[in-house]
Amino acid sequence: MRVLLITHPGNTVFYPLVPLAWAFRAAGHEVRVASNPEFADTITLAGLTAVPVGRPGRAAQSAEEPAEGDVDTGLNPPYDAAEDPAKITWEHLRDGYREDVPWWFTAFTAPILADLVAYARWWRPDLVVWEPTSYAGPIVAGACGAAHARALWSLDVFGVTRGHFRRLRDGRPPEDRDDALAESFTRYGRRYGVGFTEDMATGHFTIDLLPPSLALPTDLPRVGVRFVPYGGSASVPRWLWAPPERPRVAITLGSSLLSERPAEYGFDLQDVLDSLADLDVDVVATVADRERALLRRIPPGATIVPYVPLHALAPTCSAIVHHAGIGTLATTSFYGVPQLALPWEFDEPLLARNLAAQGAGLAVDPAGTTAGDIRENLLRILREPSFKHSAERLGEEMRTMPSPLEAVREIERRTAAHRT
Repeated sequence: MRVLLITHPGNTVFYPLVPLAWAFRAAGHEVRVASNPEFADTITLAGLTAVPVGRPGRAAQSAEEPAEGDVDTGLNPPYDAAEDPAKITWEHLRDGYREDVPWWFTAFTAPILADLVAYARWWRPDLVVWEPTSYAGPIVAGACGAAHARALWSLDVFGVTRGHFRRLRDGRPPEDRDDALAESFTRYGRRYGVGFTEDMATGHFTIDLLPPSLALPTDLPRVGVRFVPYGGSASVPRWLWAPPERPRVAITLGSSLLSERPAEYGFDLQDVLDSLADLDVDVVATVADRERALLRRIPPGATIVPYVPLHALAPTCSAIVHHAGIGTLATTSFYGVPQLALPWEFDEPLLARNLAAQGAGLAVDPAGTTAGDIRENLLRILREPSFKHSAERLGEEMRTMPSPLEAVREIERRTAAHRT
């Protein structure tokens, strides 16, 4: 079987899909990963074969990003309907799609679509795997007769929102059924003889890396796959070769710099480190070099590093403080470690609340949080055994999901049923 994976050029989107791509290869299938030319090195460093499509820098020049000064926390419309029932209205969903969808098509689908179709018609994949922002995927699959699957890197706010939209749209009079997603697929697909069908919005089936206790329920055809931590090329430092002598607490807030996000993070990293200095714990904080340069001191018992592989660090920790990005949250959950989540972007607040609902950690709004609040919440997580018990239960749930290699067998069956 030939598998073409199409990804937006971003680590957060691509990294969760890498173990599945490896599993396809381990099962004897041919795999190619298509993205913008500037992302080819990241793909090849993951041990996969890249197919550069479009011209370098073309995607970034195709549409304007939202203004840098805008504070965009949580889910944007229309996907915020996945967490707020008050927003499940026809007007909100219709207008949200009108605002969100055309930008993604103009910025990231149009610059690569012609190359992708040309490559797919030559290489003839049996299956096209696309992440939810790579709208070129279903069009490419239709143009070459392949089955196509949507592979999630987030909560399925896309599928949940589409379900609400379809229900409300079908109840509208024929003259008031505006569907920006269908219109965009039709506009770009007609060039290649591909008309819109509803499966283009959500795939012939969905590949989901989150366990049921964290995922959003939908009625879409779904293949559950065990999350396998991957964060790019990395080495395990010597200080991680032995268990810590005291409880270890990790602080990792992704690639963002706290100092550059005062509207999202209401606390100062220096104050957080100082607030934990008197505790009987070892603190490991992953801090970008630019952020580290702003620190006035490093308290005793604290280790500051620019990067360490989380799948090597997490098993040694008693608690982890993080931003609730899916890679970080899922890796921490996989190893059964309690978590203090400080989410702000896209699905992070909703994902963090789902985590807290399982008792495996706490979710705190970072904008209104002080260093003292972080200390008190962390102490609660360390002192109350229920957090550890719930975290271990969540980790066990994740580890009992089908491995990527096991899931490939189910994906093969579904591919055979849908390809033409």
